[in-house]
Amino acid sequence: MDSQAGSRTALVEDLMGRFPDVPREAVIKEDLLRGGMAFDESALSGSTGAGGGEVKPKSYFIFSFDHRTLPELGAAALNRPPEEVVLTGGPYGLRRTVVSVRVNPDSPYRVGAGDDGTLGLYLDGVRIADVGLPPMPDYYRHTLANGKSVMEVAPTIQWGYLIYLTVFRVCQYFGAKEECQYCDINHNWRQHKAAGRPYTGVKPVEEVLEALELIDKHDTARASQAYTLTGGAITSQVGGRDEADFYGQYAKAIEERFPGRWIGKVVAQALPRADVQRFHDYGVRIYHPNFEVWDKRLFELYCPGKERYVGRDEWHRRILDSTEVFGPENVIPNFVAGVEMAAPHGFTTVDEAIASTQEGLRYFMSHGVVPRFTTWCPEPTTPLGKANPNGAPLEYHIRLLQAYRGTLEEFGLSSPPGYGPAGPGKAVFSVSSFMDSLPG
Repeated sequence: MDSQAGSRTALVEDLMGRFPDVPREAVIKEDLLRGGMAFDESALSGSTGAGGGEVKPKSYFIFSFDHRTLPELGAAALNRPPEEVVLTGGPYGLRRTVVSVRVNPDSPYRVGAGDDGTLGLYLDGVRIADVGLPPMPDYYRHTLANGKSVMEVAPTIQWGYLIYLTVFRVCQYFGAKEECQYCDINHNWRQHKAAGRPYTGVKPVEEVLEALELIDKHDTARASQAYTLTGGAITSQVGGRDEADFYGQYAKAIEERFPGRWIGKVVAQALPRADVQRFHDYGVRIYHPNFEVWDKRLFELYCPGKERYVGRDEWHRRILDSTEVFGPENVIPNFVAGVEMAAPHGFTTVDEAIASTQEGLRYFMSHGVVPRFTTWCPEPTTPLGKANPNGAPLEYHIRLLQAYRGTLEEFGLSSPPGYGPAGPGKAVFSVSSFMDSLPG
């Protein structure tokens, strides 16, 4: 979607110049998140094991977040890339910036060692930042009694801030007529099983508690501050439980065993108020009923299962209803930034896409609800990823950061809780730059 006539460096520097109020760190980070990065073999973790080596490997905690399937990644599939990288310095004077790793062997961004042996990020062959890799946490070096790794059961992301508990690895919205058109949760499960990797479909409560015991014991610096309970949508039951009780049972067990140790969050569908109340009663403190994409037509096309079972208007009503249970500041719906411009149905200009997305931001923020967003990664096994391998234009993502901050200021709101510190050089949220772009 971006012009291929010039270099990526020219595009990035042009946007830095046109939007000086958006931190330079965010421009680079958004470009890496939407288009991925390549790795020299020297920059890979060097370990297929979850607890070996010195670098924390990518855990594939819910989606693949890659631009190729595992069989197509070559060395990066065998020697796992790091979970995240941290960028500093370089010609743009980057402040500390944590970026989730999305592998793309064809990316103009490459992580590799320089002549002095230190790792750097190279764009169009020029080193633009120093690269730091996440150290292997002590708790990853321990296993559960049944031999499973902590990384398999309770991986951590955001430089250790968040424990990501994908306790249901598949989604009951299944097939072309129900699956969200940008989501590869079901394929990600299939590809890991096909590769012989451990990838538990439903994680027993006891295993989650055992993994958390290891994290609590060995995370002596108390880097982990929150956990997220999530997984696929449940339209019927799993283990005899509906969605609120299935995910809620984990929160209840965690809060009973570790009262107040972590901020409890759950990503689930927009459920009726009685179900939302159950989440709160079980100990969840932040609720993420993701609205995915604002535009009505695109929601119906991109989220056919959610439209069929709930419907967009009812979804939004339930989001606002849930504020009466959790409080507006603790209801934080996500949207997938960039799918607004996915061909063939999306907006064809950045102006139109930003106007639509900002309409949604204003709708929720006017009720005290602060959404957050994940930068769309066009995974190749999804319908939208196949049709849009380059994702959305970088300009869209930069202008979205500008619109997000402006709308937040318009309604006198601040960054949502449960995401760590805000501000360039401080943020740890790794799958979009919204926290990097807000005042610290």
